[in-house]
Amino acid sequence: MYSKGIFKNFGWLFGLLLACSVSIVASIAAKWIGEDLLGFNRSPISDIMMAIIIGMIIANTLPLNNTIQIGLKFCATTILRIGIMFLGIRLSLFGAGKFTLVALPFVITAIAIGLITVRMLGRSMRLSPQLTGLIAVGTSICGATAIVATAPLIRAKEAEVSYAIACITIFGLVAMFSYPFLAHFLFADQPVMAGLFLGTSIHETAQVAGAGLMYQSQYDAPLALDIATVTKLVRNLCMIAVIPLVGILYGQQDQVSQSKSRWSWLGMIPWFIVGFAFMSAIRTIGDLSETPFGLINLDQWNELVILVKSLAENLLLIAMSAVGLTSFFRGMKDIGIRPFMLGLFAALLIGLVSLGSIFFFAEFLLNLFGIES
Repeated sequence: MYSKGIFKNFGWLFGLLLACSVSIVASIAAKWIGEDLLGFNRSPISDIMMAIIIGMIIANTLPLNNTIQIGLKFCATTILRIGIMFLGIRLSLFGAGKFTLVALPFVITAIAIGLITVRMLGRSMRLSPQLTGLIAVGTSICGATAIVATAPLIRAKEAEVSYAIACITIFGLVAMFSYPFLAHFLFADQPVMAGLFLGTSIHETAQVAGAGLMYQSQYDAPLALDIATVTKLVRNLCMIAVIPLVGILYGQQDQVSQSKSRWSWLGMIPWFIVGFAFMSAIRTIGDLSETPFGLINLDQWNELVILVKSLAENLLLIAMSAVGLTSFFRGMKDIGIRPFMLGLFAALLIGLVSLGSIFFFAEFLLNLFGIES
């Protein structure tokens, strides 16, 4: 029994080390291919993209046992969230607050149109209300987290949960790789616009972080990552209001009333959003004094901020490696054509709604809050 417990712990640790190793190899490979092989002064290949590709190759060619998967899951969830929390040091509370107010109308618009339209299309395709609701909420808010949180409320079957998560994973990965280039094509000199698009149109928190990091590294635009992160956190917070609404729209009334006793409002507030705000508060307080917190001088404070920024990006790179290492193609063929088509439509719809609202309203809102696009 004791030796078995040690093996489990070792396997968990090996999953963590595997994700770290892939992130290191990806950084080296991206630089080598772009600079040494292709001759660019700065590699056009993102280490995030390379990490996910290497991870997916390993995941789909080599057997990774369950204990290793536990370590990879830890990287793709907990380490990801810690990295996002540390990203808060990049923005003061004033900056984060302004970006939140700008992002909110776009988030609400995408969620509302997504939920209503997907519901009607799901009915016309004769899919179950539960499966339709899971695809709608996963696409509109925050991917697998919203799906898992909504499933008990509408009493979705385990197969429906798996189908919905598979759809979100497929189209989210496609968006993560393609949308940074689309965003730059459409908003080349407007990193705020690009960040808004990435944050409102990509499903998972991990996928938004990956796309934002790709955009930052490819186009030297850290502001796009900041805006994408804040926008995605606003979407995550919308779970508090939207998931009960999804229960009403997609569940049977008696099922919803019986499930509410097991549903927690407090559980809908992700801890890393609180952590992000806390780090922003630390940055705000630190920047206000000549001797931040009465302990260090401004030069030391600036060095500490840079260190935390670098730590956040490295943690996110490890998390993205784990995302690749837990992406399996073999389960994607079992989705079925109708849920697949609904997921495709939902993903395209959210992307188009995001683009349309940004083109029509973003400039006005940015000018209103005194933010340069």
